[in-house]
Amino acid sequence: QVQLVESGGGLVQTGGSLRLSCAASGSRFVINTMGWYRQAPGKQRELLATITRGGTTNYLDSVKDRFTISRDNDKNTVYLQMNSLKPEDTAVYYCHTVYSLLDYWGKGTLVTVSS
Repeated sequence: QVQLVESGGGLVQTGGSLRLSCAASGSRFVINTMGWYRQAPGKQRELLATITRGGTTNYLDSVKDRFTISRDNDKNTVYLQMNSLKPEDTAVYYCHTVYSLLDYWGKGTLVTVSS
């Protein structure tokens, strides 16, 4: 069992920044790849960024110049730094990992970008 808990969402104005955190707990072994997804109202959930334990990252093209994923392996925590936020970034942001062949999701944190 793995528990993922996101934090750091909130209301921000256009052009502002937020840093999301996701703390993982409960695993007996190392968690490898972790990722951030988001789901806007009426839209499908989309993958934003992933990071391996070794620090290799991948991004959705539309966010790669504004968002940065990072992790602290000692704390089992992954971060998403979001800059130059736009109203279209408004969504619930979810942390995700696969552990022992099972998908694990956090409950999400809401990010609202006002125009």
